[in-house]
Amino acid sequence: MFKTVQTYKLIFLRLILIVIGIELSIFFFKTGLFFTGIFGLCMVFLLGREMYFYVQNMVLLYNKTISSILQNDFTSDFSKHKINKNYGDLFQLYETLKDNRNEQISRDIIYRSILNNIETGIIILQKQEDDWSIFLMNDYFSSHFNVPKVSKWKYLKNQLPSLCEILEEDGFHEVKTSLEISINEQSKHTFVLQASRTEIFEQDYFIVLLDSIQNVVEKKEKDAWINLMKVISHELLNSITPIRSICQNLEDLVEQDSLSTEDLEDIKHSVQTMLRRSDHLQKFVEGYRKLAMLPSPKKEEVTLQDLIDNCIQIMNPLFKKENIEVVNTIKGKYRIYVDQQQIEQVLINLMTNSINALANTISKQIIISAEAKDNRIFIKILDNGKGIEKEIEDKIFLPFFTTRNEGAGIGLTLSKNIVEAHGGYINHYTKNETTIFEICLIE
Repeated sequence: MFKTVQTYKLIFLRLILIVIGIELSIFFFKTGLFFTGIFGLCMVFLLGREMYFYVQNMVLLYNKTISSILQNDFTSDFSKHKINKNYGDLFQLYETLKDNRNEQISRDIIYRSILNNIETGIIILQKQEDDWSIFLMNDYFSSHFNVPKVSKWKYLKNQLPSLCEILEEDGFHEVKTSLEISINEQSKHTFVLQASRTEIFEQDYFIVLLDSIQNVVEKKEKDAWINLMKVISHELLNSITPIRSICQNLEDLVEQDSLSTEDLEDIKHSVQTMLRRSDHLQKFVEGYRKLAMLPSPKKEEVTLQDLIDNCIQIMNPLFKKENIEVVNTIKGKYRIYVDQQQIEQVLINLMTNSINALANTISKQIIISAEAKDNRIFIKILDNGKGIEKEIEDKIFLPFFTTRNEGAGIGLTLSKNIVEAHGGYINHYTKNETTIFEICLIE
């Protein structure tokens, strides 16, 4: 503001000088000093000319700078004008906007580079009046589906009608489903479709993600193998490391010329330790064999009520010992086609987990229920124990993962494998501070 006022003062000063010069020239003409008057008029002309170009340059510079800002054009270089302090604020505004724009361009390049390197098909649509345009299409989507990077929705619809029809049917709202897409007129491939809609600065965007089922499965399998190898490596190292250390100690002892009573005692303890670790490894391998060599279920028709009653009878001594109330709410005569021994093992494993979860609970209770829906039986085992910590929720079905010192870590994994071999699934969740394990089986 101060610099703008200073500019006006300079213009006003020039006008004063011009007016004074004209008055003096008129005075000199009236007094007969013609040559002095002519000289004064020349000076007035020069002052006027100088003020004209000064104002013209100032207006042109302002117009050029403002026009560059409005048109988002930051290619101009005003460095030679920076010595003029009258334009300091204007140039500072220009440079600030230029830096912000360059930073935004850098971010856009980085984000687009990240999106282009993700092995997931991504398209982002932008609403323009009553139609959608393609705001962004990543390289994976373009190359994998053999679609050119078009800018209009109608062009994309010509290329991938099966995808576009699903999005249009749902009115461009949030959707999560699977669909089959034929690529290059070859066999159809199944993809997971996830779409969401968002509004940013009054602009409507629709984000579509397409993932190959094969990629999803491979990633899950890879993660499962990595977790399994971590567990196996951990168990092996926990046994091999102390055994190796003990062997080195024994080697030093047997190389002595004579053994003292204390040395013999050390040898005895060392052998006992190696036996314990060997037994642990043996149990570990047996557990792995049990998981890897699970026999195919020999199915027969059984009554669910009888199956549950039999499991409760087997576990009843433990329930009494731990003072646990077991409530069986199953009333209907549900009949299921299963391998009775294997499903009993699953139910016993889940009841055992509930017993462990109720260890520090005062009023201990386990509730067993079932319901039939869509030709399936849902069996629920609920307890009011401490529940499953969020940090380990995604690990409880991993082989050999356990939070108990005496646990083998195969109970839930084995239960999951058995239920899946029957064509069902097992799930868990928390509701009203209670943990629920749910088994889904075909009725």
